[in-house]
Amino acid sequence: MKFGKNLRNEITEKLPEWEGEFISYKYLKKQLNLIAPPWHDEETKRPRKRPRMATDNCLVMEERNTNHTGEETGFIQLLRDDFEKINLFCDDKEAEYVNRLKELRDEVAVLEGSGGNATQVIRDLLDFHREMVLLLRYGVLNLEGLLKIVKKHKKKTGSFVLSPFMLRVLQQPFFSTDLLHKLLRECEATLRQLLLPI
Repeated sequence: MKFGKNLRNEITEKLPEWEGEFISYKYLKKQLNLIAPPWHDEETKRPRKRPRMATDNCLVMEERNTNHTGEETGFIQLLRDDFEKINLFCDDKEAEYVNRLKELRDEVAVLEGSGGNATQVIRDLLDFHREMVLLLRYGVLNLEGLLKIVKKHKKKTGSFVLSPFMLRVLQQPFFSTDLLHKLLRECEATLRQLLLPI
């Protein structure tokens, strides 16, 4: 099954409320298809033989490809917009999760002081844990989409122009999962505290 279909199925089944926050993979593919390969012969309207490139020609290719067509500029801008959207969504969710964990821990402290029933707080912690795991999956799906579309761009244009873009992606919150893993561990510790009292 193709990535685009997998992405749509995953969103529909598991994350319908986040649908607008995912990479616009289908639209990016359409934009990419509008870009004519640089080895396309305008006179005969047929593709010329694609030039071979050595891996050490990366920088030369990047310099040569600074003059993009309008279609390629549009594609790159759409890719950047999607990247910013994904990153902003992850930042917002992580900030929300930090506050939510604090609220849940406060509820646990009140509950322990009163000796009340912990069932609802346990459910809330489990739901919270599930949502954080889904955010991890969200990051993986979007990274996979970005990698695939950049690979398609490179294959179509022979350009390494998006390599610096991907280096930037690898340093962003939706790729770096340290905070989420820390929150997951703290949530699990709070659950253990409730389920296995000393």
